[in-house]
Amino acid sequence: MLNVEHLNQLKQELNTSTLVAVTKYVGISEIQSLLDEGIHDFGENRVDVFLKKYHVFENQEITWHFIGHLQSKKAKKVIHCIDYLHSLESLSLAEEIQKRRETPLDCFLEVNISGETQKYGLLVEDVISFYEKLRDYDKIHVIGLMGMASHTDNQTQIKQQFQRLVDLKTAINQKYHQMLRLSMGMSNDYQLALSMGSDYIRIGSFLFEEDK
Repeated sequence: MLNVEHLNQLKQELNTSTLVAVTKYVGISEIQSLLDEGIHDFGENRVDVFLKKYHVFENQEITWHFIGHLQSKKAKKVIHCIDYLHSLESLSLAEEIQKRRETPLDCFLEVNISGETQKYGLLVEDVISFYEKLRDYDKIHVIGLMGMASHTDNQTQIKQQFQRLVDLKTAINQKYHQMLRLSMGMSNDYQLALSMGSDYIRIGSFLFEEDK
């Protein structure tokens, strides 16, 4: 069930940032509740589940963000249905997008800012060279960088990891005269992400949990 109090808190904290409501673990009724509250940006991370929801809300005013790892072989199923991809990290996926999209897709490059081996994403030191390669793909519009910090209560550790993404954005913006944005911050660390300039926060559990 949607926690309207938490949603209103988020709206007050956002300023100019965008709330992407992560609906991967909830159903149709929760998405409708968010729409009724004026939320139109939704994030999904599983292809088959996303497609079911997409077709239910096909005629609604929704901006769909695919936020999970997207296998190249499954890209063709969703590539025409999404508005943003937050997890571009391989040339094989870039090639699929280039081959199948008719218009440029807004993409965030996923960066492994935590250094955890179980997480997807480019190594920090490989981001700029990967970005340069993508400049040859006219169906890919790189609009920013995405990263997930470690799931920990250690705010200093989270801040250090977010700072890697901030520094990368600054370096690319200065070198290529770009205005890249940041997709960072989830239910447990979004306030710190907002304080560090995140443009998109991806919030799931906080929207649907009960007050303690």
